[in-house]
Amino acid sequence: MTNTEIFDTMNTTNPVLTVAPSKEETEMLGATTNKITALYCRLSQEDERAGESLSIENQKAMLLQYARDHRFPNPTFFVDDGYSGTTYDRPGFQAMLNEIESGNVAVALTKDLSRLGRNSAMTGLYTTFTFPENGVRFIAINDDFDTADPNNINYDIAGMKNWVNEFYARDTSRKIRAVQKAKGERGVPLTTNVPYGYVKDPENPKHWIVDPEAAAVVKRIFEMCMNGRGPSQITNQLREDGVLTPTSYKNSKGINSPNPLPENPCGWNSNSVVKILERREYTGCTVNFKTYTNSIWDKKKRVNTAENQSVFYGTHEALVSVDVFDKVQEIRQNRLRKTRTGYTSTFSGLVFCADCGEKLYYGATNNGKREGAFFDCSKHLKNREKCTGHFIRESVLERLVLKHVQLVTDYILRHKQHFISVMQRQLQLESEENLKASRKQLERNERRIAELKRLFIKIYEDNAKGKLSDERFDMMSQSYEAEQKQLEAEVITLRQEIEVQERQIENIEKFIPKAEKYVGIEEIDPYMLRELIKAIYVEAPDKSSGKRRQNIHIKYDGIGFIPLEELMKHE
Repeated sequence: MTNTEIFDTMNTTNPVLTVAPSKEETEMLGATTNKITALYCRLSQEDERAGESLSIENQKAMLLQYARDHRFPNPTFFVDDGYSGTTYDRPGFQAMLNEIESGNVAVALTKDLSRLGRNSAMTGLYTTFTFPENGVRFIAINDDFDTADPNNINYDIAGMKNWVNEFYARDTSRKIRAVQKAKGERGVPLTTNVPYGYVKDPENPKHWIVDPEAAAVVKRIFEMCMNGRGPSQITNQLREDGVLTPTSYKNSKGINSPNPLPENPCGWNSNSVVKILERREYTGCTVNFKTYTNSIWDKKKRVNTAENQSVFYGTHEALVSVDVFDKVQEIRQNRLRKTRTGYTSTFSGLVFCADCGEKLYYGATNNGKREGAFFDCSKHLKNREKCTGHFIRESVLERLVLKHVQLVTDYILRHKQHFISVMQRQLQLESEENLKASRKQLERNERRIAELKRLFIKIYEDNAKGKLSDERFDMMSQSYEAEQKQLEAEVITLRQEIEVQERQIENIEKFIPKAEKYVGIEEIDPYMLRELIKAIYVEAPDKSSGKRRQNIHIKYDGIGFIPLEELMKHE
């Protein structure tokens, strides 16, 4: 039955009078029926603050005594301890409903109407329709509410009491949200579950300290990702090594976890690994307001936009650097995909066409041998007229990249100050031009977003006045909304780019110690590749000299292209 049908029934008939058993009938049931008397108790954290009188034990004692005094049959408890009245998806309440709808309940008792719930519409629906339809007499003791006595004045004002209960829930929710907002804006962690790898500081529960054993696993997961291993591969390795899952580990240390214990204590899954790889708190920061709910009735958590989140840096010891974390997110966006031969390349996601800018696809020769693996322009493979072939062997690419990295790191070792001065000049020129273009585009996007907001208001008013049909309104609003979402995403990206460009000098200082780690490197290391390199651009082969020659251009992370030829003039 639909809600409309329900309310139509309520408007045309009186289900309470026609369906609900009378007091006399109910009192006779004690000796003649196997039906139960449902004693429903509920207590939320908000209610608990109101006083001891609301405790579950006190509710149980009150309801049981009332059932015995009135000779109600077979009293049976249904309890929800720690559940808000704003939701009706509670295990105890749902269990009671199942018994009611199965015809097994004669009477349902609660301490008061608010125990049933704090949504006036839903509570009223249950008391005036669901319970009577199933032949259940409902009594809220302290409110003197009894569906078998519709002439009682309290029956008439039950709707007002339900509204007051709802207002209480709304008011309480507003106060809690205000407190949480104030805490979150001060940098106090809002999560009660400390991330795996940390524990609460005994001297300050709001401060996290490193748990060495778990932290080592977190660091290892990030390292494996940087080495080119995907979540599934990392998961298999952790299982093979017998590493306890985060939930199993916390349980072994006597730490509570909201997640159920897995059957296999070492039964890691890919989702757990991904959550660790995407958790920014491992960089030593606190992230608040990551999720939100639409209202007190809709408990579904939705992911907040980056703009609406609050990030506080340096609140606890970092397990991974910001650079490594950001690089891992890039890796996750460019997930390595296996070829038909089952191979993946450490270069996948990093190689691009120097002419059209599209990614180079990784593949293998027909014989499926690894030594035949290659990269080629994805646009060329789809449509040979739009771009030329940029075919390059993986082995050749590896040799060229290794030589370039060797030259760069060796030069930094010998001429660090000259390297810094050359890169500063280059980045300054690039930044000035890029910043100007980015800021203009950002300004255009922000103006258009403001304009779209005005247009939304106008078409809404026109629709309300009948000047704009519903079909036209829906079409225009969907179009405006799609454009707005796209522009807002671009704004976030532009602001990030501007921030990066403004910190270019800092990036040089960060790059040098990373590069120095790889002085004298003899082979390509996946971790090195992702730590140093942002992208590799491959030119089309040149065969004009009779020999096949091919150049690559390496964009290094944070500093862009390094002018090796100009640097070598200093030799």
